[in-house]
Amino acid sequence: MKKTSKLLLLSSLFLGLATGAFAQKKFVLITMDSMDEHWLSVKKGAETKAKELGDVEILFRAPAGKVDPNEQTRMVEDAINQKVDAILLAPSDKSALAPVVERAIDEKIPVVIIDSPIDTEGYVTFLSTDNYAAGALAADTLAKLVDEKGKIGIINAQPGAGTAIARSSGFEDRVKEKYPNMKVVAVQYSNGDKAVALNQATDIMTANPDLAGFYGSNEGSTVGISRALEEAGKGGTVKLVGFDFSKDTITGLKNGTIQASMVQNPEMMGYEGVGSAYDSIQGKKVSKHIDTGVKVVTAGDLK
Repeated sequence: MKKTSKLLLLSSLFLGLATGAFAQKKFVLITMDSMDEHWLSVKKGAETKAKELGDVEILFRAPAGKVDPNEQTRMVEDAINQKVDAILLAPSDKSALAPVVERAIDEKIPVVIIDSPIDTEGYVTFLSTDNYAAGALAADTLAKLVDEKGKIGIINAQPGAGTAIARSSGFEDRVKEKYPNMKVVAVQYSNGDKAVALNQATDIMTANPDLAGFYGSNEGSTVGISRALEEAGKGGTVKLVGFDFSKDTITGLKNGTIQASMVQNPEMMGYEGVGSAYDSIQGKKVSKHIDTGVKVVTAGDLK
């Protein structure tokens, strides 16, 4: 009986250790919305890396409708209360999300910041495009299209998001520095809503019938402007440089309503974000910032 009991005890201990070794780690991925193809690409990258690792489960969370910092805050709070193993967050407002991120860090939960910065320290890493440089590149690209002169309209994403601020600042600063004959006449915020951006672009064109070009700083804004240009019959006449790569931006590039788009690598953000969180848990050193890059794509690149 004693020998049998010892064997049973050893078996139980072995099973317990095995279960612990292969227990699924829960990583929560919280993006700005659940509709934009940019965020779905981030999700795809995260899930790809999780599958490769084998012991990570991705729990995807995002506000159901428009961008909502308060809803994101509640989602981070829920993740903390659930004692998840890591949080990957794309903050829609760099100031509003800072306190709850600090709480997660205080609770010893690794936090990886994706796409947009946060007004706090202590996170594992920040993965993003160099958005200021990308905005400047967009200005250079549009300047060539409009012969470095004329009125320009900007439709940005979220007013409080670090990404939106950097992309707009990079664009406007470059215009002021290099293109004295170009003038930004309007800056609007669509919150990434295509229908809102369409209406805003239409209003800007109505107020400025001699508008030379548009800059859209995210996928939703770019597509909305593209559709407004198509409806107004001004596709190709009023130039558009936008952001991101999706079915709708490809359509705009092909039909001539979009001349160029600043294409990021959102899948890499998700993939490397999960890898960085995992490495942090394993005690490995992780770079504080990972630049995931950007490139200019035109219709010619689609052939």
